[in-house]
Amino acid sequence: MKIKYNAPVTLTFSFICIGVLLISFFLSKNFVFQYFALPSSQNFQPANPFHYLLLFTHVFGHTDWEHLIGNLAFILLLGPMLEEIYSSPVMLLMVATTAFVTGVVNVCFFPTGLMGASGIVFMMILLASFSNNMKSGIPLTFILIVILYIGRDIADAFTNDNISHLAHLVGGLCGSLFGFFRPTPQVRRRSVKKAAAATEE
Repeated sequence: MKIKYNAPVTLTFSFICIGVLLISFFLSKNFVFQYFALPSSQNFQPANPFHYLLLFTHVFGHTDWEHLIGNLAFILLLGPMLEEIYSSPVMLLMVATTAFVTGVVNVCFFPTGLMGASGIVFMMILLASFSNNMKSGIPLTFILIVILYIGRDIADAFTNDNISHLAHLVGGLCGSLFGFFRPTPQVRRRSVKKAAAATEE
């Protein structure tokens, strides 16, 4: 039985995150902080091109294995399903957009740096709640997810726990917008084609 690279965007994203942490673990402990940590609003340098790259690449950096595994558990669970529904190119665009938006908001308004894929996780969680909504309207699952996940992060935003609740909230907002104004999912297109083929028969 062949092993299938079933979700290119999800798997490639995960392998990059693992590779970054492995390099940091075996070669240089400062590697992840030097090359994958987005500077704070006070330290961001508009004249430094690398800092603009970090607006996207900060999602690949994680402080330790617990941090990484916690994020990858959700990404590897939800990513393949979402990639199947929306297609790999659209999923890549959603991930890149979420990374960029969380980075820009952090640089503009917050005095702390940013690193990790938590924003991507929350984007996927909120987007997944829309994935089976074949009709217009807001699914109840989406409302419950907002209450459970986003509500908790709003409450925790006032605690000093070194967790970027901002990234969670912005990622969740991105996932909500993607789900509400989503492109036509691949699954729906296949269903239409199958229905058309059955009619012709």
